[in-house]
Order: sequence, then C-alpha cells, then structure tokens
Amino acid sequence: MSTFHVIDGTVAQDVITSAPSEILEIVRDTYLQHSRGATVNPDSYFLRFPDNPGARIIALPAHLGGETPVSGLKWIASYPENVRQNLPRASAVLLLNDAETGYPFACLEASRISAARTAASAALAVETLAPDEAPRTVLFVGAGIIGRTVSDFLAARGLNIRECLVHDHVEAYAEKFAAYATDTHGWQARAVSEVDDALATADLVVLATTAPAPWLADGQTLLPDQLILNLSLRDIHPTVMVKCHNIVDDIDHCLKAQTSPHLTETEYGTRDFIDGTLADVLRGTVTLDRDRPTVFSPFGLGVLDLAVGCHIYRTALDTGRTTEVPNFFPELTRW
Repeated sequence: MSTFHVIDGTVAQDVITSAPSEILEIVRDTYLQHSRGATVNPDSYFLRFPDNPGARIIALPAHLGGETPVSGLKWIASYPENVRQNLPRASAVLLLNDAETGYPFACLEASRISAARTAASAALAVETLAPDEAPRTVLFVGAGIIGRTVSDFLAARGLNIRECLVHDHVEAYAEKFAAYATDTHGWQARAVSEVDDALATADLVVLATTAPAPWLADGQTLLPDQLILNLSLRDIHPTVMVKCHNIVDDIDHCLKAQTSPHLTETEYGTRDFIDGTLADVLRGTVTLDRDRPTVFSPFGLGVLDLAVGCHIYRTALDTGRTTEVPNFFPELTRW
C-alpha cells in the first residue's frame, strides 16, 4: 500500500507479445475459475451520451479469488468515430485493488490488455471448437487492432493458415492488414471487396467490426462446420443465430446490450439456442456436432482483464519496468 505503480502500454504490449501462449493459458484458467464460482463479475456499466449515441465508456468491475485474490476495474472508452481520424476506436485503463484493504496499488494502460484477452479467448475458442483439422482459410471482417491481435495469437499457436482473407469497409485498412499478415506471419493474405463470397469459403470467420446492428443475414452462405468468432457481438442476425450452434463466455452477461444473442432471445423468446459456455466445452460437459456452423460470442468478462493485468503487473514489477509513485496516498495511518 505504501507505493502505487503505473505501467504504460509499451510495457504491457511487450509482456503480451513475449509470451502469448502464457496469456492464453491464463484466459483458459480464468474461464474455468469463473465457471466454478470463484470469481465476482458484476454487470458492466455503460456511460452513454445523448449527443453522441455511438460512443460509450464502460466500467467492468471484477474480483478473482484463489491463493492470490485481487479486485479491479477496467474503464474502457469506445468511440467508433475515432477511426475516421485514424485513431484506435478504444482506449482504456485498468486499476488493481488489494483484496485485503481495498487500496488500489497499480494502474495499467489497458487497451492492449483488452485486445489481448479478447484475442486469447478467440484463439482458445478455435482450439476448443474448431474441427480436428486446423482452419485453413480464415476471413477477418474488420481490419482494426482486435483483428490484428487475433491474427497474432493464432500465429503464435502455430495454426496452419493456408489463406487469409481480409474485408473492411475501408479498403486501405484491409490492404494494410493483409500486408501485415503476410509480412509478420508468412500467411498468403489478400484484401477482398466482396464479403459474401469470402464467407462461403472460409473455415474460420473473425468478426471484429464496429457495426451497430446485424448485417450477416439469411442470404449469405455459411458452411456446416464453419467456426464464427462473433467478437464484435452485433454482426449476426437472429435468423442466422438460431440456425447455428451457439457458445458464449457467460450466458447472463452475453444476452444483454443488444448483442446478437440478446436480439435472438428477444426475437424468439427463449435461450434454447444457446448450447453452453466455452468453459462447458473445456470441461467436456457440452459437445457439439458438425451439422451446422458454430458461433462463439464472448461478451468480454472483466475477470479476464483482471487476470491478464495481474500477470503484466507482476512481470513488470519483477523486471523493474514500472513507474513508482511512492506518495500517491499522502496518509496511511488514521492518527
């Protein structure tokens, strides 16, 4: 409690890129811990603006139990119009609180943490839900930081990607993403202007857009054993969702805030289209047939940010890469 540490985004990104598989295992363990009831993960809280309805700032409070309990809060702003200025859509910070006293002891730049935990959950879903053969053709819809980070994690796990297709409403972004995938991962990557044709050929589809409402509808062709990572949560129409297997990270969390699963529940008046959670599949309590596409919709649990953030904090502290603020709390005695 006597010191407070700040960890900037450069350090956070370095820790993430140095060992992405370690981040994935942290995410796996946290999902299982959450499924056992060893976490506290309240609803996210949305700050919205009447004069800017597309923007929002979200608070994700969370608590991890276990041998080294910790609490925390991710405060993440999502401003889609930033993209028009060539700024990342999201910015974030993560606060870590001591579980015994409640005192905050660290603040981390968290946009990279948010992208990494999303990408790790995506890669984990591919390894858990995809057919035995690794996906050979992957389609990225949305060429932003989330999609790029997912590509990093897929490459780090050694998936044999034969072809990488990239679609974005801004063609230049798609071309830059494709060049990145080719240069960094050695994939045969190219931008595609027609998303419908690409959907009909991809084994794996990564949806990472800023779309406010569903656009993937009945007229578009999907494959029976296709895996769709619904990372942006609002791309898929309910009439498509009910024809797919559906796996989420947390049922109660995911079926809210006008997500595709939430819209589907509202449209059909039931949650029966949900097969279970990713933790259910990891534990073997839920198995899926290959008779139709599978959609993975992760709402994004604050406990994941917390677990990844704690790992980055400990690593940065051990390697002397934090900025210490020794007098952050002016008084640590009552009298």
